[in-house]
Amino acid sequence: TLADGEFLVMMGESGCDETTTLRAIAGLETVDEGDILIDGKQVKHLKCSDRDIAMVFQSFSLYPHMTVYENIAFPLRAIGMSRAEREAAVEEIAGVLQIRSLLDRRPSALSGGDMQRVAIGRALVRHPKALLMDEPIGALDTKMREAMRAEIKRLHVARGSTSVYVTHDQVEAMSLADRIVIMHEGILQQIGTPDEVYLKPQNLFVAQFVGSPVMNVVPIEFAQAKGAVGVTLGGVKQAFELPAALVKHIDRDAQVSLGIRPEGMELHHKAAKGHHKTEVDNIEPLGSHDIVDVKVGEATLRVRTPSGFVEREGQTAYLSIDPHQAHFFDRASELALRGAN
Repeated sequence: TLADGEFLVMMGESGCDETTTLRAIAGLETVDEGDILIDGKQVKHLKCSDRDIAMVFQSFSLYPHMTVYENIAFPLRAIGMSRAEREAAVEEIAGVLQIRSLLDRRPSALSGGDMQRVAIGRALVRHPKALLMDEPIGALDTKMREAMRAEIKRLHVARGSTSVYVTHDQVEAMSLADRIVIMHEGILQQIGTPDEVYLKPQNLFVAQFVGSPVMNVVPIEFAQAKGAVGVTLGGVKQAFELPAALVKHIDRDAQVSLGIRPEGMELHHKAAKGHHKTEVDNIEPLGSHDIVDVKVGEATLRVRTPSGFVEREGQTAYLSIDPHQAHFFDRASELALRGAN
C-alpha cells in the first residue's frame, strides 16, 4: 500500500520481476490473483487508458516531428482540453521542469537529459493519480544521471505525485525513495525506508544486495568469555569479543554468520586490546577513501579506510570491529537474528 504522494522505489537483480510488477499496475500485464487499487478503486480489470496513470520509460518515446510544446500537450489534446487550458498546463509543467526555453525545439535538438525532462513533463501534465517510472534515467551518462536524479527529487517535492520507480541503481533508490521494495526472483524480500533496508536488513539477500561494497558475511563460532562473548572468525584461535547483551538472544550452538559492513570496521597501525592482527591482501584506491581487503585466518574482509592509510599489500594491520554495527544471520534460513541486530 502506498500513501498519497509517496515515492516508492522497486529494486532487485535483473529478472526479479519488478518491471513486470510495474507493468501490471499500468495494465500492460494480466494479473491472475490479488487486487490493484488506485485511489481506493479496483482497477485490475480496467484498460490502461481508464486507470488514470502515466508511465515514463528508459527510452524517451517522444514524437520526433513535434515540438517540445506539442509533445507535452499531446495527452491534453487527446482528452479534449481547450487550447487555453492546454497552454496554461504546458507552461506550468515546463516552468517546474525548467524547460520553457525549449518549447519550440524538436527532440533532435535536445540532449538526453532534456528529452527525459520532456517525457516526464508529458506524463505529469494531466495530473495523473500515479506516476510509474521504469529506469527513466538508466540510458544517461553518469553526470547527467546525477543531475536528473536531483531534478526528479525536486519535482516530486514540488508536485507531490504518488510515484513508483524501478531501478537497479542503489544510489538512485537510496536518494529518491520514501520507501524501497527489495525483490528477488519475483518475491518481496523487504520493504522499508532507505535507512531500514541498509541498517536493518531482514535477510542475507537484502544485506548483501544493498550497499557497495557489499556487506562482509563470514561464518562464526561462539565461545564464552569473561564478561563478553568471544567470536572465532576465519578459524583463528584468537577471538573477537562482543558485548554479551548484544548476542543474548542467540543460541550459542546455532549455525550463525556474522555480517559487518566495510565502514563497521577499522584498521590500525598498532596493536591494542580488542584488535586482531591481519595481513593486507589488496588495496582499491577510490580517491575519497580506500577499500582494503585483509586476511583474518581463512576469511577475507573488506574494510573502508581513509585514503592512503594502508601503503602496500602484504603490510600488517590490526582490525577492530564496531559491535554495534554487527549483524547476525541464521545460516540455514538466511534470516536476520533480529534480537541481535
